[in-house]
Amino acid sequence: MEVLGIAKNNDNMLINDQIKAREVLVIGPNGEQVGVKQLQDALTLASYAALDLVLISPNGNPPVCKVMDYNKYRYEKQKKAKEALKRQKANMSELKEYRLSPVIDIGDFETKLRNATKYLQKGDKVKLTVRFKGRQMAHTELGREVLDRFAERVSEYADIEQKPKLDGRTMTMMLIPKKDNK
Repeated sequence: MEVLGIAKNNDNMLINDQIKAREVLVIGPNGEQVGVKQLQDALTLASYAALDLVLISPNGNPPVCKVMDYNKYRYEKQKKAKEALKRQKANMSELKEYRLSPVIDIGDFETKLRNATKYLQKGDKVKLTVRFKGRQMAHTELGREVLDRFAERVSEYADIEQKPKLDGRTMTMMLIPKKDNK
């Protein structure tokens, strides 16, 4: 009797006629233990159920096989892997840094604003840095105004995680994407 080759095997699990053991411990489609069977009997059992015989544990004595729908099993496995990858990407947002000047030109400001908006829409954090040189340290409020203006312009896409903070000659501010934006 020919066994139906229902599933196509794309990974390292052996199915149906690919299994080379003489005797196998068979687990039924509902998880019940059927017992030790000859390979041909196990294949017949699987074909009557219109399912596949999948080698789960090749190193067992005897090897363990399960009667299941292999394509459905692979689909569920891929779905779980995709979900895990999605969760992993959500946790791994990048940090992009933009350096501004207290006397930044309008064109430069708009370009950096446009680029930062793209990253915020993508879900990345943005760190804004203003570096003060020489006598600019006497007017740190100019740098704060630039940062506040930047935050105000991207307020549709971002929330302020860290307000402007002066550390030596550098003032920094952190922006995070809004939750409902994703």
